[in-house]
Amino acid sequence: MKFTLANRLKNWWQSWQQHPTTIWTLSILWLLLISWLAFLWNLGNIGLVDETEPLFAEAARQMTVTGDWITPYFNGETRFDKPPLIYWLMAIGYRLIGVNEWAVRLPSALSAIALTGLAFYTLRSYGISRPGAFTPDLDSSQHRDSKINPSYLQRQLWLCAWIGSTLMAVNLQTIIWARTGVSDMLLSGCVGGTLLTFFLGYAHRNHRSTGAQELGNSETTVAKSPSPPHKYPCPWYLACYVLIALAILTKGPVGIVLPTVIIGGFLLYLGNGREVLQEMCLFRGILIILALTLPWYLLVTLANGQAYIDSFFGYHNIQRFTRTVNRHAGPWYFYFPVVLIAFAPWSSYLPFAIARLKFWRRVRWRNSPRSTHLGLFALFWFIGIFGFFTIAATKLPSYVLPLIPAAAILLALLWSDQLTYTSTLSWSAPLPLSPSMLLSSLFNLLLLIALATAIFLAPEYIGSGPAAPNLPEQLQESGLMVRGGIIWSLTAIVAALLLWRRWLFGVWIVNLVGFLAFLIFVLTPTLLLVDQVRQLPLRQLSAIAVQEKQSSEELIMIGFKKPSVVFYTQQPVTYMSKGKKARNYMKEIAVTQPSPPSVLMLARNKRLKKAKLKPEQYTTLASLGPYKLIRVSKQVFVDNSKIKN
Repeated sequence: MKFTLANRLKNWWQSWQQHPTTIWTLSILWLLLISWLAFLWNLGNIGLVDETEPLFAEAARQMTVTGDWITPYFNGETRFDKPPLIYWLMAIGYRLIGVNEWAVRLPSALSAIALTGLAFYTLRSYGISRPGAFTPDLDSSQHRDSKINPSYLQRQLWLCAWIGSTLMAVNLQTIIWARTGVSDMLLSGCVGGTLLTFFLGYAHRNHRSTGAQELGNSETTVAKSPSPPHKYPCPWYLACYVLIALAILTKGPVGIVLPTVIIGGFLLYLGNGREVLQEMCLFRGILIILALTLPWYLLVTLANGQAYIDSFFGYHNIQRFTRTVNRHAGPWYFYFPVVLIAFAPWSSYLPFAIARLKFWRRVRWRNSPRSTHLGLFALFWFIGIFGFFTIAATKLPSYVLPLIPAAAILLALLWSDQLTYTSTLSWSAPLPLSPSMLLSSLFNLLLLIALATAIFLAPEYIGSGPAAPNLPEQLQESGLMVRGGIIWSLTAIVAALLLWRRWLFGVWIVNLVGFLAFLIFVLTPTLLLVDQVRQLPLRQLSAIAVQEKQSSEELIMIGFKKPSVVFYTQQPVTYMSKGKKARNYMKEIAVTQPSPPSVLMLARNKRLKKAKLKPEQYTTLASLGPYKLIRVSKQVFVDNSKIKN
């Protein structure tokens, strides 16, 4: 009676194995559910977030207005920060569903969904550790020899795919950037897709030559099986080249540098680089990449000349790597806490997941079949991106987004191993834990407690800021932070009880349930609240400005640059950082451009005072949040009796 639930699950599993269509159907439904929750739910219900997101959105809108799909523009000026793929996809979205937040963010969301689906397929095909060499770290009586029970193998493959795809979607880093209309998630999707399709092609050659049944045979026999002759690269390799090209069109040279570093290091370690490069038909691949990327780079250079080369290649690529740009500096350990928090609570198991691969045993890895190399490849993927951006001088949390899929793969291999090779199904039964797994689980509990504490104390440490001066008070009044603290506290308590009973699968499930509860009941409502406090006043004032604006009347914004005003008004905005600059500018245009006689100004009250404007000198059209929209005559600024320097 003790393991009734485990026996029932085992019977269900054996029944499902006889109906693979049912398993695939349930898997697809699960992927759709987590994708909807993580990436699509309320995607367009939050306004564009200043300062970066509206820059992309407006540059894409300008392409649809001007018909110039080569040179990106924002507010009348060229924008050479990023290549055009993200703008093209947003512009296509505008044509299909209109100019709105959904169209802006849909490329990011779809990239995350596609990457999650491709990862599921890869893990379902090759999500197994090396046979006979890297068995779970359990009691020796429960180890399997070099031959793997086919039923156990299938169970692990399905578990690995379910766990890995879930972890890839249900983490803070991916959720945030999949819901943001910038190029980061698109780059992660392209780079992740590149690496996954490479591995599918890499493992497919071995799988086709040896057969799936060889997975359980002697590793030496498998390794020495010759690869079949080939005239054309595997379709997966062709997809790899196409995705590299898309990555280059998303963020430039980094789109090929990252895959080259990772794949090159992986092949160099295994010593089969020449063989694999011959399989890949590298020359044809280079031609595919050049054919897809070179035309735009040539056209944009011809249209803009040295200005484009200096800005894009010089500033946004070379200088970002070699020097600190926009004060985005960080110590050498910058990305350790970033990964710990961004991939929480799963990040507590990463050290064990990496160590259990025993990557230092190079001979064993070189003698094992390719189809068992996914864990090693994920390790090179993780370290390659982590190391590359650690070396770079400019550091931002979003830079390590492309390593999240590798982390999910590493943990999926760990958990599927731990949950598969036991005397029972072990999903609800006590499981003998290794010291490493026990230590990782204890760290998991500490991380959950730290999350709960941080959420409880968050309102005391969140700064107000000029754009949302009352945010801490409103967060406190909403009770959202208390709710979040309670969710993580309960998660920690239940996980501790399950760990005490050594129900390992229950520990994983409670982490997942806790995270989903936090996403649904805390994170999403908090984002909606922050939007209402910080961004909604600007959207409303932008709509009023469009209604009130007279013919040829200029719109000037004083203070912080808020690009969302350009997007929501769909017209140029003149930005002035200081009131004194605005005053001098108004004096100049009052003489050179006397018609129309007035301008619209959008600013905070403090900025208007610094511009030496008195309430009787302008007409207030609207006042929302910390901002005020006014109409002021140009002559006010040239009349020395009203404004003195």
